[in-house]
Amino acid sequence: MSKEKFILIDGSSMLVTNYYGNLPKALLFEKDPEKKEKLYPQIMHNAKGQYTNAMYGMMRTILKIMADQQPTHMMIAFDKTRDTFRRQKYAEYKGNRGETPKPLKEQFVNMEKMLSDIGFQVMFDDNFEADDIVGSVVSRYEKEIPSFIITKDHDYLQLVSDYTRVWLLQTKQETADELLNKYGGDYGWNNKLVRLPDKAFEVTPPLCLAEYGVRPEQIPDLKGIQGDTSDNIPGVKGVSSAAIPLLKEYGTVEGIYEAIDGCDGDKALKALGGYWKEALGISRSPMKALCEYRDMAVMSKELAMIRRDYAFSQSLDDFRIAFDKDKAKEAFEEYGFKSLLEKL
Repeated sequence: MSKEKFILIDGSSMLVTNYYGNLPKALLFEKDPEKKEKLYPQIMHNAKGQYTNAMYGMMRTILKIMADQQPTHMMIAFDKTRDTFRRQKYAEYKGNRGETPKPLKEQFVNMEKMLSDIGFQVMFDDNFEADDIVGSVVSRYEKEIPSFIITKDHDYLQLVSDYTRVWLLQTKQETADELLNKYGGDYGWNNKLVRLPDKAFEVTPPLCLAEYGVRPEQIPDLKGIQGDTSDNIPGVKGVSSAAIPLLKEYGTVEGIYEAIDGCDGDKALKALGGYWKEALGISRSPMKALCEYRDMAVMSKELAMIRRDYAFSQSLDDFRIAFDKDKAKEAFEEYGFKSLLEKL
């Protein structure tokens, strides 16, 4: 199967990026909700008045990925709702995010249907997020087929393995090029050997450790301590800078607390804090915060951990690309994607 390639796409991230990336500037910078709504007609739309700016950008990206990467298998996962099992654990999970704009909400539904109609496996669930679906699929099949995940979300780094790479999308191509230049010499990369999607940086297990300070499997532990403002995961207040040296020493959040629990009295705790300062280079003691917010640390790690037990019925062969050009042509004509018709 060495010539085969499985690409798994974080569809929600890609659609949202293309929505905001293809908005009229007047709407993008408008703060007033009522004025924003009055500007909606400026958003790219088809003859029926259906919004299409995000769909067009995402479909263009997928066609380019197919042309450049020549994958044999592909799946696109979407978030269906924010009210998943994580909200049951922590009601404020993703509570900092505003309501999805109507033009984007409409395009989620239409994009999912269009992709499914033209031959891609599209997956979403009422209780699991896109990353849980991707994590479950890739964990089942990564040893059978080289797998590549395309996303902007750093949570997915925990899925990096000897068999799976994350193509982590950067905001700018310059940032991706800087990372490539930074590690290219050590890891033997160049643009001719490794053709990556636009703005992408390929993360391997050694690169995850080199760039982010932890191994892939430690990403949930890192977020358990540092938190994650994008998902409103609290972490432990005031301990952010100590997270990496502590995880380097103890491996996991549980390992840190085992060291703390092993101390018999205040004198031993003080000695442990001294060891952290001298041996680990932690100047400001995180001991008080770690003890006070222990429950938050454990819960935050659980929230950040991608589930790999999502039940799905598809076999590996079901993910084989069955791109239907005729149906794609119909869809592109319906949504007014004239420039994409030429690419078919």
